Amino acid sequence: MFTARNRIYQNMETENKLFQEVNEGYTMLEAINEAKRCLHCKVPQCKKGCPISHDIPDWIHELSMGNLGNAMDIINNKSNLPAVCGRVCPHEKQCEGHCVLNKKGQGIHVGKLERFIADFDGNMGLIRENLLPKTRGKIAVIGSGPAGLTIAGDLARQGFNVEIFEMEPEPGGVLMFGIPEYRLPKEIVRREIKKIEELGVVFHCNTTVGKDNLTIDKLFELGYDAIFMGTGTGKPKKLNIPGSNLKGVRQAIWFLRRVSLYNEGNLSREEIVVHEGNRVFVIGCGNTAMDAARTAVRLGASHVEVVYHRTINDMSALRSEYDEAVEEGVKFSWESSIVEIHDENGTLNEVVIESNGERRVEKADFVIMAVGSAPASRIVSTTTGIDVDDRGYVLTREKPYGMTTRKGVFAGGDVVNRPSTVVLAMRDAKQVAEGMAQYVDAVKLLEAINMGGELKKPEE
Repeated sequence: MFTARNRIYQNMETENKLFQEVNEGYTMLEAINEAKRCLHCKVPQCKKGCPISHDIPDWIHELSMGNLGNAMDIINNKSNLPAVCGRVCPHEKQCEGHCVLNKKGQGIHVGKLERFIADFDGNMGLIRENLLPKTRGKIAVIGSGPAGLTIAGDLARQGFNVEIFEMEPEPGGVLMFGIPEYRLPKEIVRREIKKIEELGVVFHCNTTVGKDNLTIDKLFELGYDAIFMGTGTGKPKKLNIPGSNLKGVRQAIWFLRRVSLYNEGNLSREEIVVHEGNRVFVIGCGNTAMDAARTAVRLGASHVEVVYHRTINDMSALRSEYDEAVEEGVKFSWESSIVEIHDENGTLNEVVIESNGERRVEKADFVIMAVGSAPASRIVSTTTGIDVDDRGYVLTREKPYGMTTRKGVFAGGDVVNRPSTVVLAMRDAKQVAEGMAQYVDAVKLLEAINMGGELKKPEE
């Protein structure tokens, strides 16, 4: 007998299929054939275009020879999240965009090759790294997004004892809760995190630094030699639009997180704001806006429109993301702004859109704001000595790289450099990891000197 419960499960199954990964990966044969096209340039422009200076021609060459273990080993020297970067990096602006074969319109698909190698390694377990004893120092990492995971992986490999404190029930930060399943499957993130765990990194989830008596000061009391803040920018910005406080106006970050929780079975369908047949308007045109718009389509919205005050050439979203959104039915209004949001008896029902001085009124059920985010102040407000700028971004030093105005406390990623891509957060975190290692080594050396000891007498 077909019950209401059966219908619920059937609907969930249908929607989950809509959230399956959009872009398919290579087969083994396709990957090797693509790798063989690489010219292995003496001065590789692709490497210059990569923020973390990946040794791209080297691992592509190993792949072309069928040496996938060697290829993975080379990748591991520079990247802690290759399966993630292979999917969500803006390759067209970085490595692939710099490939010399682009002159012939045949640039190497570096991202898909990196994804293939990382996925193959994850499924087959090709590489097991030799680990150093954890005797060099004790590091606390706050936040398990791209920056935090990179710090943890790099320092664990160098012999540090690393522990990560994450406020969510599962590690991954924006990778887990901010990027939709169709672009970055959760199992891929979990697999990358497992690799970090295998380096000896310990995760403390459901643990919020800055509340419940767990502060920066407390962490130092617990014996950590240095602390890294990788807390990102989880506080969404707002626009001062009449009606922006109505119930039907939501932040994109909030919306994407709830959909992610729903897809994992942690929320009911009724708790997701967008329903079948809704008219949804998205303000902004970055990758988060694209994610929100395409997610609304998958939830059954009948009309999804992105409203952006600039032109298509000014959008921060990737052109490929835009093309896929258009293909999926998302509409775009360029050089346009939502100037008013109306309601009927407290329920949002209209938006007023202004374009070139003219206004039009559109029926609407929801407005999703994707206009950027800023750092939360929870840690800074509960800690003395950490300076921030007038927008709340943490100030850091060049030497040791990444240290804040509080001795022994480092910061990196979006909380310092404004919201950016996964790979840019990784690049910054790698430099911070070097700064932290130098700092801890220097402190321990000074302690050893100050402790003194018996002077060595010259031999007779």
